[in-house]
Parts: sequence; C-alpha cells; structure tokens
Amino acid sequence: MKDHSPLEIELKLALPAASIDALLSYPALTKAPTRKRLTNTYYDTPNQDLSRQGIAVRLRQAGGQTLQTVKTKGHGGGGLSRRSEWEWAVSKGLDKKALAALPPFENVPGDMLETLTPTLATDFDRRSWMIDWNDSRIELVLDEGEIRANGARAVICEIELELKAGAPDALWSLALSMSSFVPLRPSDSSKAARGNALIHGGWALPEADTPGEWLHRATVAMDAYQDSGEPEYFEQAARAYETLAEHATLAEPLRPTAAALSRALVKNATSISFGYNALSLAHRLTLESALS
Repeated sequence: MKDHSPLEIELKLALPAASIDALLSYPALTKAPTRKRLTNTYYDTPNQDLSRQGIAVRLRQAGGQTLQTVKTKGHGGGGLSRRSEWEWAVSKGLDKKALAALPPFENVPGDMLETLTPTLATDFDRRSWMIDWNDSRIELVLDEGEIRANGARAVICEIELELKAGAPDALWSLALSMSSFVPLRPSDSSKAARGNALIHGGWALPEADTPGEWLHRATVAMDAYQDSGEPEYFEQAARAYETLAEHATLAEPLRPTAAALSRALVKNATSISFGYNALSLAHRLTLESALS
C-alpha cells in the first residue's frame, strides 16, 4: 500500500477525439510517451452505498499486475480536484480486510464490505508523459477507451494532469497553455462517476449557491451532455453560466468571461476559445477561493 500521504491533486480535461493528433504535436510532448493498456473493474454494494458516500473501489489489471485502489470524492471544481487515494498490489480478488482498515471505511459496517460486487468497467489505452513546468513536476496522461455499465457505454477521451511535485498553480498554467493550442474544457466527473450515471440512467446535477458552485454545476452538466447527448443538460450548463455571470458576489472583472461562456456554448462548445475561457474562469475562481 502507498506509504506516503495519499493526497492526489489533479486537473481533468475533456478532449474531442478529433483533436488528438493536434494535441500530440503540442511542443511539451516531444518525447515518446509511456503506453499502457488498463483494464478496470469497480465494486460497490447492491444499493450503491459506496458511490453515495463518494468512495470508489477499483481493481486494475496493468502489465500482468493487479492493483487495488480506493479513492474518495474530490474537493474542488472547474476540473481541479484534491482527493485521498490508496493503492496497493493484490494477488487475487478484493482485499476486503485491507479495505476495512482504511479511513474511508471507518463508519462502514463490515458485513457491507462482504456484499461488494462488480458494478462497472473501464478499459482504455493510456499514454503518459512527465513534464517539468514552472519549477513543478506534472504527469500528463491521455486516456482513450470506454466505460461500460448497465448495458450502456460512454467514450473516454480525456487528459489528466497530476501534480507530482511543486505548486498546484502549475497545473493551471500548463492547462491554459495547452487550451490555446487544442480545444480542451474542464471536467469534474471521474470515470467512476460517469459509470454510476450509466447505472442510474441519468445524472444528478449538484446544487449551487456560490460562484464556484455554479461553475461546478455548469461543468458537470457539460460532462452529462457529453455522455448522454440530452439537450436538457446542455441547457442546464448554459443557464448555470448565465447565473454565474449575474451572481452578486462574482468579482466584476470575471463577469465578461462568464457571460461570454454562455454565448460561446450555444455557438460551439468544442472551440478553443470556449475551453480557454472556461479554464481561465475556473482558475480565477480557484484563486479567489484560496484567498478568502
């Protein structure tokens, strides 16, 4: 099991599949990537008790090794998340005894763990690069594949920027640089969350009050629209951006960007300008939240 502080700081970005070749010509990706095929099975109780608590339990097959991973619900928004993660090699099946010893399961009855069964799967090809950026070390991964649950599928085409050393602001700097090169947008939904939406047959959008929460709602609504194609989620995203632009506590300099996002969304949600503005606004709101 990982013996360091199990805090993962990551920025997730959605990428149109048609823009992969453009991404691969980004100047910071000149070296050949590390390639892996990752096959993952997620577990939960029949009543989805773990997903309701924001806990994901996963077995991953990679390079002849089986890894067991536990992740908690991320805190953040606009693509950035901070969450706890534990991972260790197992010989076969779920190590339920080790699960019970972890902090996320302190209030989970032991007999509940005995009911864990496979609920969804993700299979994808991963390309990864280690990048030195602004005195920080960042792992950039590009995942392409699919999520399968409840007889339904969703496409995986996303970038994850994980901070390995240095300051979290370096993640934003790299993302903004990339988003001026290829169309990217922030994503707030993990692969497990997207799989759970397939299981339930729909997405529950988060409630919102503060500017940061309205941005989070808009981002999740865009994730939902991407996977479902339902116009309702597109409309919810546009309304969330409109509400954000008019929010009484939003800093005045940010209002034009928020208003432009709503207009740009209607025209082209996969444009470079939309993605750059969405990331720029998310970055500024994150900075304000840290200072408040």
